[in-house]
Amino acid sequence: MANWRSEYPFSDRFIAIDGKRYHYIDEGEGEQPLVCVHGNPTWSFYYRSLISSMRAEQRVLAVDHIGCGLSEKPDTYRYTLRQHTQNLVDWMDQLDLKNIVMVVHDWGGAIGLGAAVARPNRVAKLLILNTAAFPPPYVPWRIAACRFPILGSLAIRYLNAFAYPATFMTIARLPKLSSNAKEGLLAPYSSPRERVAIDGFVRDIPLTKSHPTYQTLHALEQGLPTLADKPTRMVWGMKDWCFRPECLDRFATIFPRANIRRLEDVGHYVMEDAPIEVLEEARKLLLDGEVVGGHAT
Repeated sequence: MANWRSEYPFSDRFIAIDGKRYHYIDEGEGEQPLVCVHGNPTWSFYYRSLISSMRAEQRVLAVDHIGCGLSEKPDTYRYTLRQHTQNLVDWMDQLDLKNIVMVVHDWGGAIGLGAAVARPNRVAKLLILNTAAFPPPYVPWRIAACRFPILGSLAIRYLNAFAYPATFMTIARLPKLSSNAKEGLLAPYSSPRERVAIDGFVRDIPLTKSHPTYQTLHALEQGLPTLADKPTRMVWGMKDWCFRPECLDRFATIFPRANIRRLEDVGHYVMEDAPIEVLEEARKLLLDGEVVGGHAT
């Protein structure tokens, strides 16, 4: 057994979504299921500490987007925000999930919050980690370089120039990832063919208003206020060079009642740098809005 599997000892589940094998984890039981939505270039392994810690007391689910993790990786597919969001909505519908606590990070923010806007009756609470759900206010040069025509895709797919650097460019508190963590994050992306969705996510970042996903993100931002009355917590790594503090500030205007925990020494991979703090906020969120002793928390 691969060493990373010792940190990811969960039962693999699969379902047909858009005609493809869609992998997910479903552990524990509870009336407020946590649904964890990953970004790029991670997968459900990113949430392993949250799943392991919470499954004894609550139901925890984590998906792998098509092309990611242990899901099917077709060479030709609509690797777009709109499609990934629709896949998540279809998965929520098929499992008939209700009272969801949506946990999102990176591209998972736009995907998970997009699903919440589409199915507000299924989503009760939000836990938001470093992400964005609006047209990008800026594009870091390290990301823009991967968009260079032809060469960018070759670098991502054949030189592993996105997933591999992410194992050390996304942390700040930790000196480095453990060997198991690094191995696990990279395991599903060991060949150029398996990195097709990583490249697809990068290509889907809208650099201009004419890009189709710009309009998808614009419409999502317009819909976010419909979620503002849901109990919301944010945990933000303030040393993230990708989703910088101005992204948090933008979310704060949309969710003015949200509880915000700023972690000054944490980078983009919040679940790697600060799993304990995220777990603390998840447990608080489960109690937010609940009636205790006749009073709402």
